[in-house]
Amino acid sequence: MSLDLAAAARVAEAAADRARTEILPRFRRVATERKSDGSPVTEADRAAERAIRETLREARPDWGILGEEYGEEGPADGPVWVVDPIDGTIAFSRGIPLFGTIVALLEDGEPVLGLIDLPTLDERYVGFRAGGCRRNGEPVRVSDAEDLQTAVVSHGDPFCFALAGEMDAYLRMAREIPTLRGYTDVFGHAQVLGGSVDAMVDFSLNLWDAAATQVLVPEAGGKCITRTDPQGRLGLILGSPKLVEQLTDFLSS
Repeated sequence: MSLDLAAAARVAEAAADRARTEILPRFRRVATERKSDGSPVTEADRAAERAIRETLREARPDWGILGEEYGEEGPADGPVWVVDPIDGTIAFSRGIPLFGTIVALLEDGEPVLGLIDLPTLDERYVGFRAGGCRRNGEPVRVSDAEDLQTAVVSHGDPFCFALAGEMDAYLRMAREIPTLRGYTDVFGHAQVLGGSVDAMVDFSLNLWDAAATQVLVPEAGGKCITRTDPQGRLGLILGSPKLVEQLTDFLSS
């Protein structure tokens, strides 16, 4: 039986609403800890993921959940929700309002629904397979830019390029793209969806960082290429189809 993705999108939105109630009151009012891998985490991350999981579990107890903070739960052989309660915790922990909540849905391991919520900006991007992509209910499309010399191109942190073995690609982008900007994390992805940024290259991602973008970009008329680095982490090249093709040529493999 095919999934009712419109109904699933409503569940994802309810979960994002719950996450906002945990995140916004803690913004600029919460201490930061370090996880075992050295990455930052706050009580807002954990509280938001607990709220998201509760909402998803209540709506579909027969579906699995994979989240950044609390791992896997529920069935793994059917639809699986993928959750990042705060993508951009470095920004959040430093009081920078450029972070977001990500909820995606996988069917047979493939992303079929994505939600990106930017709480401090009150912007939410939602889309699903064959359903288009909307920001606050209005359709959005990626840029149709074709020239890297006039395009606004964003990138993730340079150390992520190094981890993926793609530092040469970053250095070439810095040399050859006049308007190269570091709008990192899911905030950058969202700017691509709305056409404000023409394309983006982002490396060293986990599934919960990438899954929503993988479905939202094509639904917004763009192209999203996924690469897997030697560590098994994901890299995305996303945005205007013509620019994605050109940026892919910058990569080593």
